[in-house]
Amino acid sequence: MKCIAEKSEDKIKEAAKRIFLKKGFDGTTSRDIAREADMNIALTNYYFRSKEKLFIEIFKDLMEMYYQSVVDILNKPIDIKAKISEIIENNYRMMKQEPDLVIFIMNEIHKDPERLLIKTPLYNQIKTTVFSQQLDAGIKNGTLRDIRIENILPLMTSCIEFLFLGKGIHQKIFSMTDEDFEAFAQSHKEHVKSMICHYLILEN
Repeated sequence: MKCIAEKSEDKIKEAAKRIFLKKGFDGTTSRDIAREADMNIALTNYYFRSKEKLFIEIFKDLMEMYYQSVVDILNKPIDIKAKISEIIENNYRMMKQEPDLVIFIMNEIHKDPERLLIKTPLYNQIKTTVFSQQLDAGIKNGTLRDIRIENILPLMTSCIEFLFLGKGIHQKIFSMTDEDFEAFAQSHKEHVKSMICHYLILEN
């Protein structure tokens, strides 16, 4: 069993994550976190010393959750079409579970990229994946369109992310209930898979 200190730290981190996702770093106070965790502010500060330290720890956890699953799929020993499908499914699932995650990550990085990305070698990780090697090989032998991984990844992710970020707009314009939107989103996801695969994979 976890000791009391570990349980308290976990409780504070979970509370802080909920508040940071809603308000961002600048909009969150240590008092907000303590209130959300149902603890006094002195105890919160005792475990994490400062809001800054707690934020960096949570941000790294969220970045790993957001990107590591994609890197893992890119390195799977499966073909490119299957990887595209898995990445889109992964992104779709994540956006349903954590709809505020993308806004939070992009907002915070935009405000302070040097502080938050200095120890995140994402580009090198992505460029050395099996997917990148498969893409280069396919372009060379003429089975794949000449397009870079820097283009493919934003296409796969943004088409899904924007769908959820604009959920309220879609529902308002097209008079959708939550059930309508769920069906629409499922259909949209399959269209995205089909369009990207048909564009990338050249017919013999």
